[in-house]
Amino acid sequence: MQLEQYVSQHGDTFHFSREQASLFAKRIADDFNPIHDVDAKRFCVPGDLLFTVALSELGLQESMNIRFADMVTENTELHFKSAETGQHDIRDEADKVYLSIEASGNRSDKREQNLKLAEQYVAFSGKTFPHVLVPLWKEHNVMVNPARPLVIYESMTLSMETLDFDTPTIALSGSSLEVNGKRGNVRLDIEITEKDKVIGRGQKRMLLSGLKPYDQDAIDDLITFYDQRKIDLA
Repeated sequence: MQLEQYVSQHGDTFHFSREQASLFAKRIADDFNPIHDVDAKRFCVPGDLLFTVALSELGLQESMNIRFADMVTENTELHFKSAETGQHDIRDEADKVYLSIEASGNRSDKREQNLKLAEQYVAFSGKTFPHVLVPLWKEHNVMVNPARPLVIYESMTLSMETLDFDTPTIALSGSSLEVNGKRGNVRLDIEITEKDKVIGRGQKRMLLSGLKPYDQDAIDDLITFYDQRKIDLA
């Protein structure tokens, strides 16, 4: 991955244009959510792009807890702010926090290696819809509103058993959905392997809002719409 294509850095600050963030979503994450389109009214930089930049700049540590605090729009000037406690934030010029990382343990500053892991994670993350979410919705007889799907990327964790790897792969090891009225909490468990040996584990958590009863016809229409966007915008 040539990360420089997707972020503009100026000394200690960086930002993302709509074109850069949209290209990352489609080319690296295989994510065709309209919120990442260049002409979207409510444009949002993919959270996985923030994570990738953080891993590139801060390095990979044995334990990492990442929380997404707010959505980043285009050309927002950002910087890292770190504390001796091991907490690192991505903030804007007004000191607003967009992403926080609590990290501990040994650290690897091998940028190319870390970007390989980030690319694998982003590729996995981009397959969440429909491959993972739709079966969970069907199981619990709920779904998001197709006209205004509210799926919020809340947090992720990584727990590495080794920081020495070459070609990691990431796969789903478990999933769950807790429904509370019109809101839901999704948890995805992952395993990180290399040559069939587990080298790490992690979790991805998402919040769902505006849930309604499951409707297979509406789901089929949503998947068709999504798949057609991938064809049209690829």
